[in-house]
Amino acid sequence: MRCWRVRSSGNRARAALLALALGAAACVSLPEHPPYPGPAFVAGDGTRLPLRSYPDGARPRAILVALHGFNDYGGFIEEAAHYFAARGIATLAYDQRGFGANPGAGRWPGTAPLVDDFLGFLAQARRDHPGVPVYALGQSMGGAVLAVALARHPDARLEGAILVTPAVWSRDTMPWYQRFGIWLGAGTMPGAGLGSSEFDIPSTDNAEASTRFAADPLTLKKTRFDTLSGLTDLMDEAQASVARIGVRTLILYGLQDVMIPRPPVIALLERWPPQAAPASRFALYPEGHHLLLADLQRELVWRDIASWILDPAARLPSGLERSRAQALERLRDQGTPSIR
Repeated sequence: MRCWRVRSSGNRARAALLALALGAAACVSLPEHPPYPGPAFVAGDGTRLPLRSYPDGARPRAILVALHGFNDYGGFIEEAAHYFAARGIATLAYDQRGFGANPGAGRWPGTAPLVDDFLGFLAQARRDHPGVPVYALGQSMGGAVLAVALARHPDARLEGAILVTPAVWSRDTMPWYQRFGIWLGAGTMPGAGLGSSEFDIPSTDNAEASTRFAADPLTLKKTRFDTLSGLTDLMDEAQASVARIGVRTLILYGLQDVMIPRPPVIALLERWPPQAAPASRFALYPEGHHLLLADLQRELVWRDIASWILDPAARLPSGLERSRAQALERLRDQGTPSIR
């Protein structure tokens, strides 16, 4: 999830959000991309979704379906995918509708189409790779889509789910002024929104990755209020869905994340059924930010993911795995990192 960025903190941040909610926002012009010239996944309704694949050069040991975050696109996984390919894991990623090189990028497509696209793509991946275990990874918004899909469709065939800083910031864990701003903006000026020039929340400590994102024409730099409201609807359902996932699950979270702060993650773990262990596992990265796969310590995260896929019984190489109780204690230990 790559949203707006805030330079202020505390009461100044609240004042800025309220000012924007009350009208200090501009109409968002959506990008227009030429038809994507590369491969595409054809969804059930005939929509062509740009597809990127990163094979390992031989028969893979596992397939990883990767779902990108908010305002991002399928290319988010490229660097990690090359690391996975060298270890026998082939990665497949498509631009979710409403994002990337798709027509109408910037308009919220709805939760149901996002879920249906994933389930259709998962079925195709299994058909194309018979006998090979298939895993799915969702980063931020992608994690929310993955969680909702697996909760709605418990019969979906998947060997395991990896949720990287999942977008579970539901309304019941938001401060009142944030809920009010989303409600007012979506209800009174849905086509207006927020741009990255107004805000500056750090999503990663990797300055090079941030620069690439800012220059990439396929990443969205502005967010409409109606799209933000749709994302929040998805996060509402994801918060309630993650604990109902019926497959092995690995949840990764960075303790420096200010885009999905600690309160919603604490709420998620509090409602996690104790009987879900050991099928559900957690890792907390003390220096990790929202974009764990792009951070300066990204190889630490990649190594944990590859290890979990190839040897599910092994401890994570980073040594940062925590039980549910330990994770809750660590998350409650101090507040959300300040926004500078």
